[in-house]
Amino acid sequence: MASALVWFRRDLRTDDHAALHHALRSARRVWCAFVFDTAILDHLPRADRRVEFIRDSLVDLDAQLRSLGLAHGVAEVGLIVRHGDAREALPALARQLGVQAVYASHDDEPAALARDARVRGTLADAGIALHTGKDHVVFERSELLTATGSAYSVFTPYKNTWLKKLEGDVHSPFLQPWPVAPMAGALAPASAASGPTGVPTLAEIGFERTNLHRLKLPTGSTGAMELLADFLPRIGHYGEARDFPAVKGPSYLSTHLRFGTVSIRRLAREAWQRVQAPDPQARRGAEVWLSELIWRDFYHQILHHHPRVVGHCFKPAYDAIKWDHGKHADELFTAWCEGRTGYPLVDAAMLQINQTGYMHNRLRMVVASFLTKDLGLDWRRGEAYFATHLNDFDLAANNGGWQWAASTGCDAQPYFRIFNPVSQSEKFDAEGKFIRRYLPQLAALPDKLIHAPWAARPLELVAAGIELGRDYPLPVVAHDVARDRTLARYASVKAS
Repeated sequence: MASALVWFRRDLRTDDHAALHHALRSARRVWCAFVFDTAILDHLPRADRRVEFIRDSLVDLDAQLRSLGLAHGVAEVGLIVRHGDAREALPALARQLGVQAVYASHDDEPAALARDARVRGTLADAGIALHTGKDHVVFERSELLTATGSAYSVFTPYKNTWLKKLEGDVHSPFLQPWPVAPMAGALAPASAASGPTGVPTLAEIGFERTNLHRLKLPTGSTGAMELLADFLPRIGHYGEARDFPAVKGPSYLSTHLRFGTVSIRRLAREAWQRVQAPDPQARRGAEVWLSELIWRDFYHQILHHHPRVVGHCFKPAYDAIKWDHGKHADELFTAWCEGRTGYPLVDAAMLQINQTGYMHNRLRMVVASFLTKDLGLDWRRGEAYFATHLNDFDLAANNGGWQWAASTGCDAQPYFRIFNPVSQSEKFDAEGKFIRRYLPQLAALPDKLIHAPWAARPLELVAAGIELGRDYPLPVVAHDVARDRTLARYASVKAS
């Protein structure tokens, strides 16, 4: 094949890149492109951390491509960036370059599948093939099926099959990287494409700078490697530390996984090697972290086999749940969004996502349970809020997590298991360090009272300089009363 184009999407790196590998193996000249897709961007707020993360990661990707080109004697290699509707801009670029094929990674989100079908048809009309393949997960689509040939709907047997597929081999082919450097001589100069060159600024695509860099979230593959290098020495403590939001426990790589600035195979391989290690401490932490990566694969195969989960309950019977609605429900939702529920751990978590675009995983479960089972509000409202605000928003994982919390999804927690926001706070933020970080008005309360300020005596509130209803709200609901309402709400559906 004379020439090909690699379409980067949620795989913004050159290391271990399947589409780039296959393009370089198949074509003598290969161009690389990214499209700022207005079909997605037009619906986002003008200050969006994810857009800034992508833009800065593209600068890093462009530098990687240039380095690969220079290392093999090819000048002016770089990333071609377009801004427009990808369904039109990508085929137009392919025609302009005169390529015979376009290579890209799978994206199983329904909107992405529709986009790719349209692009495939347009390219075919021009005699250009679109080749897509697995890159974003370790096992995708129908690679792992039950003995009866159906998709898994329960996590534990899926996980067992996932692990068995590797057969205890630290050199499993499923975890091996796709090399690109030895074939980098096939990369073609970006200057061959007419039009704007280089990565545009945020302003040039209609966006504004955010607080992304003040939050010190490193971008691009370079940033991903920094975070990985920081995490691996403490992976042994991941199992115990990951549940405490005031502790440096997580890897903080979720945004990098979302946009593919790090390879999932790289992370799974790092975990898998430590699972096989003789050190029991490192092994335990690695097993828990690997399990989280497997959850990610699991939710992606759920989305592939059951696209109806976008907008509907995985368990159809639960579509009949009668969620609260009306003016009061809207007021409760606003209080939840703004961190004004009167439950400190819930409010601190919501302020965290509002201010940073990040929320600790334990807190995602707490606030989701609170929205659905304390406030009685539809899980889809919370799912949509997270979709707008999370830096690492991923449709499959976000939908799976919300349906798990709402007990409407696959492998869901039983509907009668309802997180108590006070006991969760006492257990996972016992000293109130996380709460004090986001709710400084409660800082003077002693540790035993900061989880439930309404339980403080008047003199204790005065000593802390707090007037409930003025400095901090009273609870919008009573947890025990809300719990009884939730049990009745779900029981009625269960009975029918």
